[in-house]
Amino acid sequence: MENFVVSARKYRPDDFESVVGQSHITTTLKNAIQSGKLAQAFLFCGPRGVGKTTCSRILAKTINCQNLTPEAEACNECQSCKSFNSGNSLNITELDAASNNSVDDIRNLIEQVRYPPQAGKKKVYIIDEVHMLSVQAFNAFLKTLEEPPSYAIFILATTEKHKIIPTILSRCQIFDFNRIRVKDVAQHLSKIAEKEGVEAEVEALHLIGEKADGALRDGLSIFDLMVTFSADRKITYAQVVQNLHVLDYDYYFKITDALLTENLSEALLIYDDILKKGFDGQNFITGLCEHFRNLLICRDAKTVQLLEVSDHIQQHYLKQAQESSVSFLLSALNLANMCDMKFKEAKNQRLHVELALMKMAHLGSVLKIAQMPLAGADVAEIKKKILQ
Repeated sequence: MENFVVSARKYRPDDFESVVGQSHITTTLKNAIQSGKLAQAFLFCGPRGVGKTTCSRILAKTINCQNLTPEAEACNECQSCKSFNSGNSLNITELDAASNNSVDDIRNLIEQVRYPPQAGKKKVYIIDEVHMLSVQAFNAFLKTLEEPPSYAIFILATTEKHKIIPTILSRCQIFDFNRIRVKDVAQHLSKIAEKEGVEAEVEALHLIGEKADGALRDGLSIFDLMVTFSADRKITYAQVVQNLHVLDYDYYFKITDALLTENLSEALLIYDDILKKGFDGQNFITGLCEHFRNLLICRDAKTVQLLEVSDHIQQHYLKQAQESSVSFLLSALNLANMCDMKFKEAKNQRLHVELALMKMAHLGSVLKIAQMPLAGADVAEIKKKILQ
């Protein structure tokens, strides 16, 4: 049987240029290497799967590279780079603070720092999940972190910056990693699909990017799942919807069309079909809120860029946005949002969502009455009651 390597490991970036979605960090690090103004300690913060550990390893390898390129990238040909790539570098030490978080573990690390590198320029210590260190371990680490030997550099990585004590933060150069945009994830997956000989629809890759929620590693894991699922090595939008059990955009477009035409029966039947397919009512109402928000964004050409969907789906949004009034969208979004907030408190959750749909289906009539000219105090009072 062929030894399978997951895409997250097989296509892990090995230079700054191939890091996805973190150009503000890679540019700063390359400039620091070129100018020789490297900090003694770095703190990489950000959500999971955005490249913190990857950038730590690339930085460690580049610092010790014997033949740096003019762009401050590692050559991958010198002895130092070959040792790193094979996992035998004596100048780079990785510590998982999730399982090595005691004072004794930090003392052992401090003991290693005393010895200069036998070969190469710097000794680099990467501490992953550093927020897991105990308070005592942090305190034991303080002095070494503040005044390390000239040959030592520390790279700390964490997903929970707020758990790190301020005295550690003040001794580090802090880099905040961004969540990776859906568009960047989709483009990266497209390149990998091409290398792997996999045919993938653009909409399918965008949906995987949305499901990844800003984490490239999660996106690559979903991509592997979909390749395994498709026997013919083709990833289609329909397969992704089915396999990941996500609500298709079409449901939201159809139910919005029904609400705009005040077709309550159609809206309730669509919702019934959604429930029969095993989707949760709150999942539906949350998606409906997102749908109304996207339609409001599409009303203005300046904000269309905030819509993170494929071009094909974007055209659907633009078309439906022109058919919807701002008043309807704002009112419907408010009703959907209230339904979402009170969903868990409801005894009959299905009826709770259906009641919200009933109100949305009659928004057109209510808005027409609201726009009627006032003929007296009685009409004003009726109008006020209807709008409540």
